[in-house]
Amino acid sequence: MRPDTELPLAGRESTRPWLRQLGTVAGRYTRDVATAPLGVGRVLTRRIGAAPAAVRGLVTEAACIATHAAFYPVGVRAGRAPVTDLYSLARLGPLQRGLLVGHPAAAGMPILLVHGLVDNRSIFTRLQRTLRRRGFSRVETINLPLYATGVPQAAVMLEGAVNDVLSRTGYQQVHIVAHSLGGVVARYYVQRLRGDEQVHTLVTLGTPHGGTRLAHLVPRAVPYRLVASLRPGSPLLTELAQPAPGCRTRFLAIGGGLDSVVRPESAALIHPDLAARNVTIPGLGHHALPFNGDVAHGIAVALARLDGPIIWPAESTPR
Repeated sequence: MRPDTELPLAGRESTRPWLRQLGTVAGRYTRDVATAPLGVGRVLTRRIGAAPAAVRGLVTEAACIATHAAFYPVGVRAGRAPVTDLYSLARLGPLQRGLLVGHPAAAGMPILLVHGLVDNRSIFTRLQRTLRRRGFSRVETINLPLYATGVPQAAVMLEGAVNDVLSRTGYQQVHIVAHSLGGVVARYYVQRLRGDEQVHTLVTLGTPHGGTRLAHLVPRAVPYRLVASLRPGSPLLTELAQPAPGCRTRFLAIGGGLDSVVRPESAALIHPDLAARNVTIPGLGHHALPFNGDVAHGIAVALARLDGPIIWPAESTPR
């Protein structure tokens, strides 16, 4: 099945106009903040609102990075599996009740959140809470030592985590939502380790399916094979591009229009044998994707429907 692109991917040419404006606008915004007296929050808010989308996206990205940094120490510890009563509607909100009554299988199917390079489960602090509020009762996180291992080895660890979740919940399949490098690990598990039997839907956020040019900045003399495997055309990515006939997993690849780590065209999953849907969210950077409310809403909509192709909201305005 050919990939279906919901929103146009932002290429290099489409980003140049705002890059030309960025220096001037950012400089004016910086001067306004530096010279503004205390107690002018409303003026500052108007300044941000009047700035181009690119500047607002950069401010949002910086805020998400700061939030993630604050929660990072907490994410070092292993997360606890949620304990829920799947047969009671008491104390459930309208969205939770709606999903449990209308789509009970989707509400109970486990969702495993997988982080990226030099990261931990804290990147999913908001997304995990949002999915639970939407009615998904089993949303768990996992910490993988991606900084000290290769993708195939990490995929084996992910396989063990999936088997553990399935044995505890009694389900035969899980959904995986993965950020950045975690998406490559999950995809390797699905395609190369027969993980498509256990993974119903794989959602990737800013994952370098086509590689990332930033990997070229790491000198080849550095013995860090994991980064080298993310270079476009690397042996790992070539292996993932091999035929995958009969793969049963659905794929949803989400990229950020302002992502400078993994450009939108690299975040798209292009493979003739994979049922993939590609979506680009304008105005979002690499770290903002897991924190964005519209991204969480789109993921919830996609995972609420287990049969047929993935559905993505017709319109999405980043928050």
